[in-house]
Amino acid sequence: MESTALTTWSLEQTAADDLTPAAAPATVAAGELTVVRAAIPSPGFNRYLYGAVGADVSWTDRLVWDEERWRAFVGQPGTETWVAYERGTPAGYLELEGQQDGVVEITYFGLLPAFRGRRIGGHLLSVGTARAWDLAERWPGRPPTRRVWVHTCSDDGPHALDNYRRRGFRIFDVRTEDTAAGGPQK
Repeated sequence: MESTALTTWSLEQTAADDLTPAAAPATVAAGELTVVRAAIPSPGFNRYLYGAVGADVSWTDRLVWDEERWRAFVGQPGTETWVAYERGTPAGYLELEGQQDGVVEITYFGLLPAFRGRRIGGHLLSVGTARAWDLAERWPGRPPTRRVWVHTCSDDGPHALDNYRRRGFRIFDVRTEDTAAGGPQK
């Protein structure tokens, strides 16, 4: 088995004003690009988005999830899916998972291959991160968000790490592992 190194960067924001929003693409002003919360939990839809976005960037950890595992994840209080649509077609998504003590993780974020390189990712990440910061407003009983975090790895798209950093995320941990030795897969 060939040995390859996988680097994982963990990034965070610790205040809402850490967010530096991307300029919205012209398709937003034209009404052709929207970002909408999938307010009704749908395990099949999240499974579709995960597979469609992650197929060419080595997302594998959730491929083994059965319907019940998907249902449990998307049905958790404080878990949200935000979807970018271009002219009615899903272009990408961002998942938020509200964790303990006001922490929110962006568990997955990405675009379908046909929509990459068109400034949609920066816009979707900006909207999704802003929604992480106001998550408690939609989930009574949750404490206000005090930290938003995410991880990306060297298998993700070539612009992923830069996009997070441009949005105001700061690296707080870096790990490099040998994937042949059973290192983590996203």
